Amino acid sequence: MTQSDQSSNIAKPTTDAVLGLTIRATRADDYEALCALTNLPGFRAGTLRLPYQRPEQTKKWLESQGQDSFNVVALIDNTIVGQAGLHPNSGRRAHAATVGIGVHDDHVGKGVGTALMSELLDAADNWLGFKRLELTVFTDNAPAIRLYEKFGFEREGIRRSFAFKAGTYVDALGMGRLSF
Repeated sequence: MTQSDQSSNIAKPTTDAVLGLTIRATRADDYEALCALTNLPGFRAGTLRLPYQRPEQTKKWLESQGQDSFNVVALIDNTIVGQAGLHPNSGRRAHAATVGIGVHDDHVGKGVGTALMSELLDAADNWLGFKRLELTVFTDNAPAIRLYEKFGFEREGIRRSFAFKAGTYVDALGMGRLSF
């Protein structure tokens, strides 16, 4: 099978799987809602964030996003239930971007992550021209790993004792997706 054949076999789910879901660009005034989202225990467990992030920290993060970053939020009934972004590398790695994605604890497994990932890949493939997308996920986050694999991300290696989480050192999986 050629690389182009492999690319055509990757599912491209649509956002209409979740009724009432809206995806839009992240705005500066989203910082308080994003702070509440990222402070949820389940959301935070998949990140390197410390507990009890302050709204000012989230505001500073939003303001520090470069012009080239692509950040979106998912809303249901005007409430942010997910956030995702593409963060481009520079120089000789300008062909690659890092993926970040998270879903509200109460909406995991309901299609929000699928909708967000679909939007990220559309932007990466059809608007930004990235050759490579990459991410890091804790090895115990099976739902996230399944989502990434559904969209063509492949396991590239384990990063042992990657982070200190919940009182112990945990491993993380490096994953990548190449556009053909």
